[in-house]
Amino acid sequence: MPRTIPDMTSVALAVTDGMLHFELALACEVFGSAPAAVTGPWYDLALCGPKAVRAGRFRLEPDHGLDELPHADTVIVPGWADIDQEPPADLVDAVRAAHEAGARVASLCTGAFVLAAAGLLDGRRATTHWAHTRALAARHPRVTVDPDVLYVDNGSVLTSAGKAAAMDLCLHLVRLDHGSSVANTVARHLVVSPHRDGGQAQFVTTPVPAPDHHPLADLFPWVIKRLDRPLTVEDLARQARMSSRNLGRHFRSVTGTTPLQWLLTQRIRHAQELLETTDAGVDTIAAATGMGTATTLRRHFNRTVGVPPDAYRRTFRSRTRPGPDDSGQHHRGRP
Repeated sequence: MPRTIPDMTSVALAVTDGMLHFELALACEVFGSAPAAVTGPWYDLALCGPKAVRAGRFRLEPDHGLDELPHADTVIVPGWADIDQEPPADLVDAVRAAHEAGARVASLCTGAFVLAAAGLLDGRRATTHWAHTRALAARHPRVTVDPDVLYVDNGSVLTSAGKAAAMDLCLHLVRLDHGSSVANTVARHLVVSPHRDGGQAQFVTTPVPAPDHHPLADLFPWVIKRLDRPLTVEDLARQARMSSRNLGRHFRSVTGTTPLQWLLTQRIRHAQELLETTDAGVDTIAAATGMGTATTLRRHFNRTVGVPPDAYRRTFRSRTRPGPDDSGQHHRGRP
């Protein structure tokens, strides 16, 4: 049986010769130890692999063999260096066994080729590094490969795009397990954006990297301070001193989504923070996030997050504590 989110305490990194060290180190940094500002239990991280493996130029001594993967709550498969070669059979078998035992399995970058070889992506949407999406689709035709997303969350099976997108997926896992406040604290500690915007609940549209001088740089913080107001596209365009059509074009270029979808994402995110860190009722939160009524908030929240606001609060409130700068407005990464 799949394990429930509160049970996700142990993380195993499946390592073997040929793993990419960047993704491996990134996962170790996120799940290895919690920042000082995070209170409460953290993950129990273990490296599982053969007796000794090489990842790039580094030699690793795993804590356990691959046969320990099925005992983990979450199994992470880092990037696989040589996608032209089939991944080792013992790794593929161990990852499949872990999933069958109820573990949540996530791949980083080209680690998706390992999950695909194990049959975990058949009939599912998945992604990998953009340079290898065609190869993944050609080799595994039963997989629906999406080249335009940062990560795909299928519940018990998750995949990320390349390099930095691995961080997005790791923070997504922390957010699922500990709430957005803790995930934001981890992101601040690592000096990365807590969440890059766009897309639906199960996948996030890839935004184009935006320098500080992009045309919407001043608009984003202006909007964040006014989430309690009924803002329209025309309001945003007027503040940005451009036409609504031009605004939409810039939004698509910078965030990968539309102005209204981006605005809704900010409202939902703020609602999550208020549910986690305050005792405010749903009506009050609906007003504070510009949703107007509790009915509207519940509809959008349930559709976007996957659970009603009350259920979200019950899941995360008891184990989420505000960080040192988590009062009211949190640090928000620019999309």
